[in-house]
Amino acid sequence: MLIDIEQQERICILRCKGKLVAGPGMEYIQAKMDDLKKLACDRVLADFQDVTCIGSMGVAFLVGAYTSVTRRPGGRFVLIGANVLVQHVLQLTRLNTVIQQVPDLTSGLAALGIED
Repeated sequence: MLIDIEQQERICILRCKGKLVAGPGMEYIQAKMDDLKKLACDRVLADFQDVTCIGSMGVAFLVGAYTSVTRRPGGRFVLIGANVLVQHVLQLTRLNTVIQQVPDLTSGLAALGIED
């Protein structure tokens, strides 16, 4: 798994790759969550186009990122590019009713109110 956090002028983009599942990478996930909180972004775009599957650790990461952003005044969080397996997990956990999902970067930026 790999999580890259890119801060642009008005947003943070989380570029996630690989399998977000429990295992030895839990400290890595926590460090990335801490990094995101330090950046204090009020708009986050989570790019899951290269995530192959998600487990409980990935769900916890998503929930943590979502809540840390949406607690801020005007905070917004959008997930882009989730594949069928990730969407299934989001449906099972009912996160699909909370986290806005769009298919690509352009629609993600539009959902955050940012012109591409």
